[in-house]
Amino acid sequence: MKNLLKSVVAVAALAAPSLALASSWEIDSGHSTANFTVKHMMVSNVRGEFGKITGTLNLDDKDVTKSSITATIDATSIDSRNPQRDGHLKSPDFFDVEKHPNLTFKSKKVEKAGEGKLKVTGDLTMRGVTKEVVLDVDASFKESKQPFNGSTVTGLSATTKLNRKDFGLNWNKALETGGVLVSDEVNVALEIELVKKDAPATAKDTK
Repeated sequence: MKNLLKSVVAVAALAAPSLALASSWEIDSGHSTANFTVKHMMVSNVRGEFGKITGTLNLDDKDVTKSSITATIDATSIDSRNPQRDGHLKSPDFFDVEKHPNLTFKSKKVEKAGEGKLKVTGDLTMRGVTKEVVLDVDASFKESKQPFNGSTVTGLSATTKLNRKDFGLNWNKALETGGVLVSDEVNVALEIELVKKDAPATAKDTK
């Protein structure tokens, strides 16, 4: 019996590190934005943002490529600093927010791309259409303490390029001088701050 107990203790000791491989983080919507840039009338760039993002990062502290992230963007939070344009963007010509109030992203693969850099492949769903996209992520996952409540925070930046027509955002107008009113290509830049959850995740939680 004594030998059996020793064996159980030994197995538990070996298994313990694997249970501490992952930490779980929640996106802080108040300190995160999804920004976009499109060419307007072929001559200038128009910028806007979505101000409400929620989601979770399960970060594997030993092997970042085993990490995963999910995010939801509230399409109704779009802000291009022009109420009339925002109303059009929310309409069926673009995001059709009454039928499709959210954009979602779910990662499928995480790859290292240099020091502090990652390529995150995942499914982006917009206006009911799901397409695979690749995010270029800049993240050292340096931790900091929030001075007001003591919570642990980290952050990341990410960029990608999308063709809006891939997601059914087809509206446009031809210009008399040639070209179109709005470009098909959209540049996306994400600034994400994350708060560490109180209860640590386990390796099992990331599957």
